[in-house]
Amino acid sequence: MEYSIDKLSKLAGVSKRTLRYYEEIGLLLPKRLNSNNYRVYGTVEIDKLQEILFFRELGVSLEEIKKIMLASDYDSANALENHLLSLQAKQKQIKKLITNVERTLMTLKEEIVMNDKEKFRGFKQNLISENEENYGEEIRSKYGNTAIDKSNARLANMSETEYNEVTTLSKEFNSLLQTACLEGDPTSPDAMKVCALHKKWLCCYWVSYSKEAHLAIAQMYIEDPRFKKYYDNIGKGCAEFLRDALQIYLT
Repeated sequence: MEYSIDKLSKLAGVSKRTLRYYEEIGLLLPKRLNSNNYRVYGTVEIDKLQEILFFRELGVSLEEIKKIMLASDYDSANALENHLLSLQAKQKQIKKLITNVERTLMTLKEEIVMNDKEKFRGFKQNLISENEENYGEEIRSKYGNTAIDKSNARLANMSETEYNEVTTLSKEFNSLLQTACLEGDPTSPDAMKVCALHKKWLCCYWVSYSKEAHLAIAQMYIEDPRFKKYYDNIGKGCAEFLRDALQIYLT
């Protein structure tokens, strides 16, 4: 079956302006133009639009969607399988958060009593899910499934006090890193304190610690654009400064 841009817009629930923009950036071209020079979309284009909307639902940028879908090795079936897994993970997380909110409401109404572990279970699980989605592939390939699973379990089992301590530690580290980086001396006392705080923070999650692994993750902060962006948001050059300081601290 074929659709005009107006009918496709109504079918998919997106504006005609959006469809024209997808065409403009080369993401979704019409099947053909009819005798009146109007756009006509067929089954292939409809399926492609569905995949685009799937990616958008997951929060993937149009630039990244274009890179993925126009790649020579793009596989629709594989993309949909990955999308399904992401949705299932999101559904599981939402279920946990709903349960947590429901139990919190019941606690406020004095219908049940929640312990500290239960109160923070949903929030900690959300953090685990976000880390898996954003960095799971890289850190699992680097450190192995067993180490990451143990680290996730350690976070999931933190008490309210422990969780708050880690959050405070992270804020203290970020603040001091910004100050030390502005000073510009990776050998300074502040820089060494930054390294000590970073080690302490890692040990809150890692089951076992080694200098080699510590240096490796500092190098990853530079090489991975997502980590580098995080540290650059603290202060320009912070990722490189931390790596340089750790090389001194750990030798």
